[in-house]
Amino acid sequence: MSHSNTASASADLSAQMRHIFELQQEHAPVVARSSCKERREKLLRMQRYLLDATHRQELVDALKKDFHKHEVETAISESGVSIQQIRHIRRYLKHWMAPKYVPAPLQLAGCTSYVQCEPKGVCLIIAPWNYPALLTITPLAYAIAAGNTAVVKPSEFTPHTSAFLVKMVSSLFPPEEVAVCEGDAAIAAALLEQPFNHIFFTGSPQVGKIVMQAASKHLASVTLELGGKSPSVIDATASIKDAALKTAWAKCLNAGQTCIAPDYLLVHESKAEAFEEAFRQTIAQFYQPDGRPVEASDSLAHIVSDRHHARLVGLLEDALSQGARVAVGGQYRAETRFMAPTLLTGITADMKIMQEEIFGPILPMITYREEHEIYALISRLPKPLTSYVHSRNRAFIDRFLQKTTAGGAVINDYLLGFGNPYLPFGGVNNSGIGKSLGYRGFTEFSNEKGVIRRWLGNFYFMFPPYNAFKAKLAHFLLSRL
Repeated sequence: MSHSNTASASADLSAQMRHIFELQQEHAPVVARSSCKERREKLLRMQRYLLDATHRQELVDALKKDFHKHEVETAISESGVSIQQIRHIRRYLKHWMAPKYVPAPLQLAGCTSYVQCEPKGVCLIIAPWNYPALLTITPLAYAIAAGNTAVVKPSEFTPHTSAFLVKMVSSLFPPEEVAVCEGDAAIAAALLEQPFNHIFFTGSPQVGKIVMQAASKHLASVTLELGGKSPSVIDATASIKDAALKTAWAKCLNAGQTCIAPDYLLVHESKAEAFEEAFRQTIAQFYQPDGRPVEASDSLAHIVSDRHHARLVGLLEDALSQGARVAVGGQYRAETRFMAPTLLTGITADMKIMQEEIFGPILPMITYREEHEIYALISRLPKPLTSYVHSRNRAFIDRFLQKTTAGGAVINDYLLGFGNPYLPFGGVNNSGIGKSLGYRGFTEFSNEKGVIRRWLGNFYFMFPPYNAFKAKLAHFLLSRL
């Protein structure tokens, strides 16, 4: 394609996205005035759609085609969590929308002060490929609850799930309220040119920086749900069998393509050999109950694309070339995008696999002897989305929480942070900006407007012209602050 044709296509794409944005911008005031009852009804339609047996099967089939994902994983990590979030929003929406009255200082006697949440306007939701249904539907539900219109950009890497989302949204909402724009990075770039009021992005820190830069041109607010290298520490007091079971489950769910999956292990040297054996037995229990190879298991999802599979193979081979050892797994097949759950030992901090988020079922294990080694390594890396610690020593757990920073933390388990809508979810710095879920999910899509209403008295006595008496009164009021 010539340069002129490329420029023309880009201009056409930009014009199309502009049309969608302006359609929603025009309709946004109508949606903003919607009542709690009307918003709850929209959410109920989403909930019923996901609970419908036919639609449930369509989502199972779509994720099977995109990921080779088992229907149990779809239920517990995609549709089930989405429905839980929608139910939570519907339950508390009336309370969230109500004015939040706050106290006021003496100087504001005769005034009532409160916070009123109002919609931000037209919102852009750029969804990732790793949980393409959950991480599209959940932010969309919060955007709708807050009274916004929304444009959704699903990932091109999961075309079957994207098609499901197009069908779902088009059957539930008119395009002036919610629209889905399918396509590759060119579509995302054209959307980011538009002056959205808020952008909710889930993905990598690298792309997050691009989104934030685009948003800055319009001074749009952003929520960035990113990722990073989430550490898991297993100390000398931990139950190794329990830690191995939970680690294997958390690392292998969705074939490790989970932003809050443990990205590397720090295991006390006295427990390393026992953990390695327990992990090996757990993988066999999970994926080889009949003795067949792990590749034959229908309980293990596959990697989403050839490109991502090749990247994982590159990380694995680079580590092995620098002295790492495969303790468990190591098999892969490019034709089917299969990669076995893999535990690596002999890892050093300067290996490439320790420099970027893995996002696959490869788990590097580093041993430590002294506690300070844990904090020295974690502090060298960007702040993670979640940190994990397995221990029976409460003092050690307290020190770990105090000496490390992460978007969230889970003790003696994994992945639970996204399951409790009463807790804020999100990263810090490199792992994200802003929080979501529950009330924080609602406020991310809202402008928290401070309102002061005078109902008694006035402040005339301090208006100009100023004099000695007013100066004395001002000093008196300042002394009472």
